[in-house]
Amino acid sequence: MTAKELEIAFQNAVDKVNSHKEPFPADVLLRLYAFYKVATRDQSRPGSKTPLINAFKANALFQVQEMDIDEAKKSYVAYADKYFQSIS
Repeated sequence: MTAKELEIAFQNAVDKVNSHKEPFPADVLLRLYAFYKVATRDQSRPGSKTPLINAFKANALFQVQEMDIDEAKKSYVAYADKYFQSIS
């Protein structure tokens, strides 16, 4: 997959996740959150007002800290695809 194809697949997956109306399981959201943060090089801190949620987000980020950007994009796409296949 070329860099352009990967970017398109990633953006399509992000759009699909963002437009999904049903709630996601917490574990799925945390994984997608971590992959997205790495894929977009977003280094802002978790911004929840609930310390426990911030702790879970920080843990999810810790688990993917060694991923590079392309690997995170591929993981996001694959994880989103797997989730949507499991609910259809």
